[in-house]
Amino acid sequence: MAVVSDPIADFLIRFKNATRAQKEEFRAPYSKIKAEIARILQEEGYLWSFEVNKDGTHPEIVAKPKYLGTTPALTDLKRISRPGLRSYVGSGEVPKVLGGMGITILSTSKGIMVGHKARKQNVGGELLATVW
Repeated sequence: MAVVSDPIADFLIRFKNATRAQKEEFRAPYSKIKAEIARILQEEGYLWSFEVNKDGTHPEIVAKPKYLGTTPALTDLKRISRPGLRSYVGSGEVPKVLGGMGITILSTSKGIMVGHKARKQNVGGELLATVW
């Protein structure tokens, strides 16, 4: 297994590739932040379900992308903040994706949350990704 310099981007690209190939499920190495991102994607309707498989030596996340017929719920996603270029936003600067049709995922002092919840709680943070 190769060393990944940006594990969040790796998780998001695995999700994107699985939906483009119309896979029933995909697997990614487990971490707390990736599990929180998967929870948000499930709450917002991009994943049917996910679970943490702790069998074996390395735990992993097993997630099932959501499809509407044969069309994936995920159109596209973009990793914003990355190890070489961090991107932070204030509570008033949290962007709306496609006029509210997509979501932004932020890492805040109150945990990982969706952009509209961060605006309601008046909290900013690191802009991790946009999903639509």
